[in-house]
Amino acid sequence: MFKNLIAKLRQVMYKMKLLKGIKKLSDYKDIQLSDEQYQLIDVWKSLYKGFYEKWHKLSYRTIAGEKTRQMATLGMPKVISQEMATLVFNEKCEISISDKMLGEDIESVFKANSFYKNVQDYLEYSFALGGMVVKAFAEVKKIKLSYVTADCFIPISWDNKGISEGVFINEFRKGDKKYTHLEWHLWEGSKYIIKNEVYESTNSEELGVKVPLKNFFPNLEEEVQIDGLERPLFVYFKPNTANNIDTSSPLGISVFANALDTIKSLDIAFDSFQREFKLGRKRILVPSFAIKSVIDPETGKTHRYFDDTDEAYEAFNFEDGVNDIKDISVELRVEEHIAAINAFLNILAMQIGFSAGSFTFDGQGVKTATEVVSENSKTFRTKQGHETVIEAGIQELIEVIVQVAKLYKIFSAPDEFEVTVTFDDSIAEDKAAEINKQIQLITNGLNSKKRAIMKIHGMTEEEADRLLEEINEERKTATPEMGDLFGGAE
Repeated sequence: MFKNLIAKLRQVMYKMKLLKGIKKLSDYKDIQLSDEQYQLIDVWKSLYKGFYEKWHKLSYRTIAGEKTRQMATLGMPKVISQEMATLVFNEKCEISISDKMLGEDIESVFKANSFYKNVQDYLEYSFALGGMVVKAFAEVKKIKLSYVTADCFIPISWDNKGISEGVFINEFRKGDKKYTHLEWHLWEGSKYIIKNEVYESTNSEELGVKVPLKNFFPNLEEEVQIDGLERPLFVYFKPNTANNIDTSSPLGISVFANALDTIKSLDIAFDSFQREFKLGRKRILVPSFAIKSVIDPETGKTHRYFDDTDEAYEAFNFEDGVNDIKDISVELRVEEHIAAINAFLNILAMQIGFSAGSFTFDGQGVKTATEVVSENSKTFRTKQGHETVIEAGIQELIEVIVQVAKLYKIFSAPDEFEVTVTFDDSIAEDKAAEINKQIQLITNGLNSKKRAIMKIHGMTEEEADRLLEEINEERKTATPEMGDLFGGAE
C-alpha cells in the first residue's frame, strides 16, 4: 500500500517536472557501452525486416509536384541470415554427453523447450543482429529456456571468459504509456542477484519512473539472491565475426555489418530493374483530337478512333500541324540490370564469407548455390568458424542447465562430463563418402576404429568405446562370412 502511494506521488511529480525520469538505461548504472552499437542494431534489424526508412523511403519530383514511394528491395539481409543459420545448425545436429543419464535429462529439457527449432530461428536473428541470449530458469520443477534477441540485452560486465552480468529489456504498452521491464543479472561477491523492475513513461525516448512490479508481474520477486552458482544463468551467442565497430565491446556484429553499401547498391539496382518495366512500358502518342468521341449521324452511336481503356495510348497536342501517331516505346535494359545485380551479389558473397557465385539473380529471384560445397570453399570455412563458436555456447548452456537442475534438485549430474556437438556437414560430403574415407584411413593405418566411429556417428570417446565393445562381442559369435564383413581385430 505504501509503495503504491509512493509510486503515484513519483508519477505526479514526474508530470509536474519536479522529478525527472531516467532518460536512458546508462543513466541508471555505469554501463560502458557506446550508443553507436545499439543504433546499428536498429539499422540491421530494419534491414532484416525489409524496410529501412533512410534507404527505402524515396522522394522524387514530378510535374504534379513532390511525391514519395517505397523502394523495392531484394531482401538480402534476410536471405543471408537464413542461409547462414540453415548451413550451420539444423535438426540433424547431434549433441552427445559422456554420461548417459545426464544426456537423457538434457535431451528431455531440449525437447520440452523445442530447442532445435528455436535455436535455428534465433541463430538467424543472431546472424542478422549480431547476437542472441539463451537463459535458463526453473518453473514448477521444470527447466525452461528463454531466447532473447540482441536488441533486448545489454551487457554490464565481462572478461575474457565472456559476459558475467547483464540486463534483459522487455518493452510493452498499455494505452498511451510505455512500460519497460528490466531483469538485472548481477554478482555481489559470491551471490548471484536477479532484480526485476518496471518503469513507466509517456515518452518513448525515456525510461521513465519506477512503478510497482506486482501490478504487471505478480509472480515475480523484486529481488532473488542465489548462492553456490559458478557462472551466470545465461549464455550469449554471437557470430564468429570480429567486432570492428567497437573493439572493446563483448557484443557481436551482424554478418552483413560491413556490407551495408553493397546491400544498398543491390536494392537500388533491383528497384531500377523493377521500374524498368513500368517506366519502359509501351506508349503510343496520338493527337488529342483523335481520342474525342464521334457520333455516327446515321445510327446515333458514339465511336472513338482509339480504345480509351488501353493505357498504351497517350494524348498529346502536337504543334506546327504535325498530327502523326508516334510509337515511343523504349528498349528494356533487362540483361544490363541482371548483370549489375549479379556483380553486386558476388561482392556481397565475398564480404559475408560466402564463395563467389553463392547467390545469383536470374531475373525472377535470387537463387543460392550452397547445396554442394567443397571442404576447401570459403563458404565451408565460414560455416566451420561459426560452428566453433556455437559449439562452445551449447556446451556453456548445458552447464547452465545442470546448475539450475542441481539448485532446484530437478535431476543430478556428475562433477565432470564431456559434451560433443556434431554438426551436419552433409553440405560438403555425404555420409557414404565420409564412411569410405574413414575405412581407407583405417586400412592404411592412419586412424583407429574408435576415432572413425567418433567421426562417423558423432560420439564421445566413452560412447565409441561402448560401441566397439558391442562390435567385438558380436564378432566372437560371428560366422566366417560375418567375420569377413567386420574385418580383422583392431
